[in-house]
Amino acid sequence: MLFDGGEYQLVDLPKTAFDPLKFKDRKKYTDRLKDAQSSTGRKDAVAVAQGAIGGRTAVIAALDFGFMGGSMGAAVGDGLVTASRLAVMLGAPFIVIPASGGARMQEGMLSLMQMPRSVIAVEQVKEARLPYIVILTDPTTGGVSASFAMLGDIQIAEPGAQIGFAGRRVIQETIRASLPDGFQTAEYLRDHGMVDLVVPRKEMREKLASIISLLMDGGAAKPASRKAKANGHLLNGKAARDDEAGA
Repeated sequence: MLFDGGEYQLVDLPKTAFDPLKFKDRKKYTDRLKDAQSSTGRKDAVAVAQGAIGGRTAVIAALDFGFMGGSMGAAVGDGLVTASRLAVMLGAPFIVIPASGGARMQEGMLSLMQMPRSVIAVEQVKEARLPYIVILTDPTTGGVSASFAMLGDIQIAEPGAQIGFAGRRVIQETIRASLPDGFQTAEYLRDHGMVDLVVPRKEMREKLASIISLLMDGGAAKPASRKAKANGHLLNGKAARDDEAGA
């Protein structure tokens, strides 16, 4: 649990048009969405919440790998944009927890458009001089790793997480060479300067609280009790344990 006391407010995300390309492979995209929604209880692969970490307001956007591999389509892009705007409005740190295989192929070019769109959302947070923290989980790959997931002011990873763009086999077959042991693991990336910290999940809240306090001292942090009123997109709630969402 990352939020103090397990309490947070879920952000009501904009409704995104489903299946813009009327995509079908072995199964209709709309049917895949319905199956994922039924099995996860989510509308799409992203969840956004506001709460307190170490007594300071924070906004978290987390991807659920159980929802179509945490793939990034228009709905995930909308979630990241909404979360970044809320963080700026609150003067709060923005924390992203990716768990994804990359872009959602069923949305074609529209899914790839979310890569620059998510980068712009992150830049808005940075322009407001607010911390952007990424917690890399297993796996963080594809278009997600090539966009918002590797832009954190602080890059944290969970132990053993696979982090990279293409998979090990694809890389080896492309370059016709063997890769080092542990290549693309959290520990390998830390040892080679791509990740700042490798932190076990049970220690994550305490570490986040310490980092946020360090970065926000003297900044524009808002009291944790403040409740956002961004176009009415907040629903009050109490957290249930949900490791996949990272909340």
